[in-house]
Amino acid sequence: MGSMNIMLFHSTYGLRPAVHRAADRLRAAGHEVWTPDLFEGRTFDTVEEGMEHKDEVGKDELLKRAVLAAAPYSERGLVYAGFSFGASVAQTLALGDEKARGLLLLHGTSDIAENAAADGLPVQLHVAEPDPFETDDWLTAWYLGMGRAGADVEVYRYAGAGHLYTDPDLPDFDEEAAEATWRVALGFLDSLEEDAD
Repeated sequence: MGSMNIMLFHSTYGLRPAVHRAADRLRAAGHEVWTPDLFEGRTFDTVEEGMEHKDEVGKDELLKRAVLAAAPYSERGLVYAGFSFGASVAQTLALGDEKARGLLLLHGTSDIAENAAADGLPVQLHVAEPDPFETDDWLTAWYLGMGRAGADVEVYRYAGAGHLYTDPDLPDFDEEAAEATWRVALGFLDSLEEDAD
């Protein structure tokens, strides 16, 4: 089995231990994983602090850092992945990279440009139900938009889980939902490998 090259972006909490643990889990399954630090060493204990920092740095600068982090590897065909804010970054990069192999979104999505093209891009989204940051109306519109762009989308919802339910260090953590998410996500990555053979 070949392995995927995965660019994994952190949430507004920054590059915290949970991100490294997730990367280790993916590596244990045989994948190559990079975890760019878009906050340049800063981590936060609350969403509010993280959001404040994100806004101070600014969306354009953060996207620029993400693009620069991915650029050396994009020729290999990356799977873009991320948590919450990191998922929105991953989505933006994946839709702008015609070599992208897949998009794995954990707890987050992003706006889709009208002219976005994601011809056959495999996309998997894992999100709590309900999720305060990802409302049902928004997710429906997002799903339709991704379909229009040509993406091949699967959505998994986890009833009663907190927003960032895969992070063991947060009150949001839901072990059952997290394990189910990783099981499905690893299967998704394996399916990308089969397509590549």
